[in-house]
Amino acid sequence: MGTNGGSAGVSVGKRRHRRKPVMAEINVTPMVDVMLVLLIIFMVTAPLLTQGIKVDLPKAGAEPLPPDDTKPLILSVDVNGKYYLNIGADEKSAISEDSVVQRVGAVLGREPKTPVLVQADQNVAYGRVVTGMVLLQQAGAEKVGFVTDPATARKARERR
Repeated sequence: MGTNGGSAGVSVGKRRHRRKPVMAEINVTPMVDVMLVLLIIFMVTAPLLTQGIKVDLPKAGAEPLPPDDTKPLILSVDVNGKYYLNIGADEKSAISEDSVVQRVGAVLGREPKTPVLVQADQNVAYGRVVTGMVLLQQAGAEKVGFVTDPATARKARERR
């Protein structure tokens, strides 16, 4: 009987193959890419967030103002975006933007401590209210307050 030329006792089909161990590492390159993109987005948008109109906002749950001897100057904005002032004989007629600046400037020139308030319809376009506030600032108003309905504010708090 003859012997075969290979190593004795090892069959060719039963060799064991060693598998490579599983890599348990996290690839951080995509995470770094996402963080850099977010950083760039924040760097571009941050300067845009600082623009606006200077307004002294009331504290949440603010108490009503104490009665004062000085009658406040109220700029009213109706649902159509027309301006009205509570001074003069024609309180019920709409006035132009130039008239707002002139009349408010005249009142604040005589009495600089006159409180200035904005009373706007809740359905008026936000831009018209902002334009009215800008007109008041051009006329010399340093602080502008808002007239609100206390009953509506109370109902909103109760819903929460």
